[in-house]
Amino acid sequence: MTETPTPTGRRGTARTRLLAAAARRFYADGVSATGIDAITAEAGVAKMSLYNNFDSKADLVLAYLEARHEEWLDLYRRRMTAARGGRGGVLAVFDAYEDHAGFAYEHGFRGCGLLNAAAELPVGHEGRAVVRRHKEEVESLLAGHLGELLPGRPGEARAMAEHLAFLLEGAMARAGLEGGDTRLRHARTMAAGLLDRL
Repeated sequence: MTETPTPTGRRGTARTRLLAAAARRFYADGVSATGIDAITAEAGVAKMSLYNNFDSKADLVLAYLEARHEEWLDLYRRRMTAARGGRGGVLAVFDAYEDHAGFAYEHGFRGCGLLNAAAELPVGHEGRAVVRRHKEEVESLLAGHLGELLPGRPGEARAMAEHLAFLLEGAMARAGLEGGDTRLRHARTMAAGLLDRL
């Protein structure tokens, strides 16, 4: 994972270290299997530091999910700096997912960290809402770019955005199972082909 910006002060440093440690442990081992002791040990801070920065493990999980969302948005924004037009914007979304798969993970790539966490959380948990908002935002970004390619046809743009979001999520699931980005590259090629036929 990329590092979260470091806030100023000792508290900020402890918070940043705790979030980074939680991100590594939650992604590698799962949310449920990761205890507070493992996170504080990896962060190199006292257990009290965790409770000075987060109300509970559940609060830390929410902070982790929000950080993953921001991390992906940063990858997307970087890709958008070189993207041209609606087609380039759609492909920037796919490229950001491939960038995510290219991070150096402790036990290899396991798919979308947000969906992995959501799968462990009970129905109604606030963390699942964070993940849902992320996925909705990705689909909304796709719809916005498709709107450029299909001016005056918002219904078609939304339907195609949903189609591409399904393609992307399916590719991400398979990539996670296979531990690499091959399926994401294939999905990008398929998306490019669909865009060429608009």
